[in-house]
Amino acid sequence: MEKYELVAGFETHVELATDTKIFCGCTTKFGGEPNTHTCPVCTGMPGALPRINRKAVEYTIMAGLATNGKINNLSKMDRKNYFYPDLPKAYQVSQFERPLSIGGYIELDSGKRIRINHIHLEEDAGKLVHKGGKTYIDYNRGGVPLMEIVSEPDIRSIEEGIEYLEKLQMIMRYIGVSDCKMQEGSMRCDVNISVRPAGSEEFGIRSEIKNMNSFAHIAKAMEYEYNRKVDAAENGEILPQETRRYNETTGETEGMRTKEDAHDYRYFLEPDLVPMKISDEEIENIKNTLPQLPAERIKRYISEYGLSDVDAKNIAKYKNVADFFEGAAELVKNPKTVSNMIITQIFSSLGTEEEKEACRLKITPKQLSELINLLDAGEINSSTAKKALSKMLETGKSAEEVIPKDQMGGLSDEELNKLVQEAVSQCQPAVNDYLAGKEKAIKAVVGYVMKQSRGKADAAKAEQMIIEMVKK
Repeated sequence: MEKYELVAGFETHVELATDTKIFCGCTTKFGGEPNTHTCPVCTGMPGALPRINRKAVEYTIMAGLATNGKINNLSKMDRKNYFYPDLPKAYQVSQFERPLSIGGYIELDSGKRIRINHIHLEEDAGKLVHKGGKTYIDYNRGGVPLMEIVSEPDIRSIEEGIEYLEKLQMIMRYIGVSDCKMQEGSMRCDVNISVRPAGSEEFGIRSEIKNMNSFAHIAKAMEYEYNRKVDAAENGEILPQETRRYNETTGETEGMRTKEDAHDYRYFLEPDLVPMKISDEEIENIKNTLPQLPAERIKRYISEYGLSDVDAKNIAKYKNVADFFEGAAELVKNPKTVSNMIITQIFSSLGTEEEKEACRLKITPKQLSELINLLDAGEINSSTAKKALSKMLETGKSAEEVIPKDQMGGLSDEELNKLVQEAVSQCQPAVNDYLAGKEKAIKAVVGYVMKQSRGKADAAKAEQMIIEMVKK
C-alpha cells in the first residue's frame, strides 16, 4: 500500500461545435490567418454589445443531461476579472453563481462514479504565439464558445483520471456538441492535484497544471507532480498553492504563478446580458434529442447481440461505427460476425482514431449484411468473404459484384467430408508429422482440400474436421 494518496480533480474545457462565436457572428472555423475571424464584439471594442448564441446554450444543456446533471431553470452570465494579453476586455464572460448544469457524474468501468460539480458556459480567450523572442496575439479563438466541466476531487489514480477523460470525450462526441480534438485545442484540461497520507480525509495543498491537451502528457504530468509532492512531504517541505505548466521536453512541471481563489477574480453579473430562463419543457425537448450513450449501448450489445465485453466496448466507442453495426446486425442471424468484420477489417481500413470517429465507408450496413448472409448460408467460405469485404471497402460494390462466380456456392458437409478423407489419405507424411507434434504440418492437408475444392471449402471448418479425423 502506498504511503501517500493522490487526490485529483479536472477542469475540462470543451470548445462547442457551433458555426459562430458565443456573442457575435464571427466564424469558429479552426485555422485561418491570424486575427481574421474577429469583430468589435470579440475583440472588446467600447460600445460593442454581445448577443448570446442559443445553440451554445443548448449544447451545454445537452452535455449536462448526458452526464447526469441537473439543469438550472434560471442561469446567468458573469464577468471574471483578470488581466492577460489574450483577453482584450480584461475580463472573461463566464458563469459563477448559476451555471447551466449542476451535479452529475461519469461512471468508470469499475463502477466508481467521478462526480461533476457543475458545467458552465464561457468564452474562450485568444492565443499567444511565441516566435523569435517576441510574443504575438491571435484573437481568432477569442469568443469561441467554451464549456467547462468541473469534476469533484474524486480521482485517486492516474488510470482513473485518464479513463474519466476518455469517457467524457466519448460522450461529448456522441452527443455531437464538440469534436474534442485535443491536438486542435477543442478539448483541454486543467489538472488539480494534491497528495495526502493514506487514510487521511484532509486535502493537501494543491497545484493546478494548466492547458493539457494530450492524455499521454496528462498522465506524465500527474506522475511527476505526485512524486514531487511526496518528496516534499517526506522532507518536511511545504509547497505553495500554485499554477504550473507541463514541459513536454523535460517531462516535468514548472511553476508559473501562485494559485488564485474565486474571490481574486471579483465575479459579478454581466450587465450586458439578461439572465436565461429555461423551462422544464425546453429541457425535456433537448433531452429527447440525445442518442443512446456508450454505457447503455455496451450493455445492450452484450445482452441483445451476445457480444463480448471487449467487442461491445470497441464497437460502442465510436457513435458512427455503432450506428453502422446496428444497421447491419438487424439484418443478419449472427451479429457477432458483424462485430468481427468491423473490428478485424473495417477498423484497419479506417486507420486513425479520427477516421474511425467519422466512419465514412463506401459500403452500407445492408451491403455488409448481404455478404454475411452469403457466408452464413454456406454460399461462400470465410476466406472468400474476407477478400470480398476488402474489395467492397475499396469500390463500394456489392458482395455479388465482387465475388467471382466460380467461388459462389459452397460445399455441403458431405462434399467437404469426402475431400477431407481424400486429403488425409493423400497427405500421410504431413499427417504423421502433425501427430508427432509438428502442429503446422496440418496446413499442408488443409491446402490439399482448398486446392481440390478450388477455394470453395471453408478452411477453418476443413482444418477442424481433419484434426478430428486424424485423432480418432
